[in-house]
Amino acid sequence: MDTQPGVYVHIPFCAARCGYCDFATWTDRHHLVESYVDACVTHLDRTVARGDLHAASTVFFGGGTPSLLEPGQLARILDAIPLVGGAEVTVECNPDSVDLSKLRGYRRAGVTRISLGVQSFRPHVLAFLDRTHEPANVERAVAGIQAAGFDTFNLDVIYGSPGESIADWRTSLAALLDLEPPHVSAYALTVEPGTPLGQAVAAGTSPPPDDDDQAAKYAIADELLTAAGLASYEVSNWARPAHECRHNVACWAGADYLAIGCAAHGHRAGRRWWNVRSPERYIERIGAGEDPIAGDELLDGPARAAEAFVLALRTRGGAAVPPAALATAEDLAEAGLVTVQDGRVTLTAGGRILAGDLTARILAVAEWEGRTRSSARAGTR
Repeated sequence: MDTQPGVYVHIPFCAARCGYCDFATWTDRHHLVESYVDACVTHLDRTVARGDLHAASTVFFGGGTPSLLEPGQLARILDAIPLVGGAEVTVECNPDSVDLSKLRGYRRAGVTRISLGVQSFRPHVLAFLDRTHEPANVERAVAGIQAAGFDTFNLDVIYGSPGESIADWRTSLAALLDLEPPHVSAYALTVEPGTPLGQAVAAGTSPPPDDDDQAAKYAIADELLTAAGLASYEVSNWARPAHECRHNVACWAGADYLAIGCAAHGHRAGRRWWNVRSPERYIERIGAGEDPIAGDELLDGPARAAEAFVLALRTRGGAAVPPAALATAEDLAEAGLVTVQDGRVTLTAGGRILAGDLTARILAVAEWEGRTRSSARAGTR
């Protein structure tokens, strides 16, 4: 294809690991940062040379904590990515690891959008989540983002932690809105097996998140964010007009994106792949002139259709109703959970709270055979 809609770059380094996180991140590999940046640049150079990347319209640096990279290091990676004019370039940042100087350096390097990991404005909730920053650091970071000249940014929050009251959540939302963000992502706390939080819940030393509590907090968030002018455009994302994350919108629409860095996932024409998990293995593979892919899977037509439906239903545009599921969708519409119009089904505000359950109900009668992976190959991680 002539253009590559997106590039995802995974930066796996963190200063500290949060108890709920199951991403591929390391707190003891900082000595590898420079070699890792070299490997990413080499990987990109090879990708461009073989014609697999002509011009990217979006770039997303995720992690981990990409803001542990110095501006010069991030610029080296970004300079290796050919971009279309007006490309969106997002970098996830931790409030503790950015200051005005670094943010200005990112801006000069070509970054256009910052996504700041806030999670909460309540100290005891931050402590439960193992976050190291204080609420005041968020205010300082946002001031730096604005002073550095960024036209858009996102604030990321998590709701539903045990010990977080409704009043705590309202306090966090009020503090967040005081900063006038043009984009907010709000996620329910999930318990992943193998994480410290997952182990604590399994051992009975920490209560699991409460579904009803999380539903109530989602409804509060939607009410307050909507009233502040941030419209829901995906179940977990709200934005002012023209401030939606273009990279994520493209991914939800099934667009292609390249995977750069360890544990990064890519997609092209129904084929998904993922790179070796550790930074050492990634550096080793690239240094040896080898492909860093650890495994891949190819989705057949029915599986691609089902996945496209799942992603589209989460967005404000909704999804085309499979004919076999029309009756189910109309039943859900009568319950006020979705709307059905012109052959498309869209979640209502109440339906977004139950997005997973409603999607499963529709898929169960959609008659997409072969909804699972049609083929898969795994390699050495």
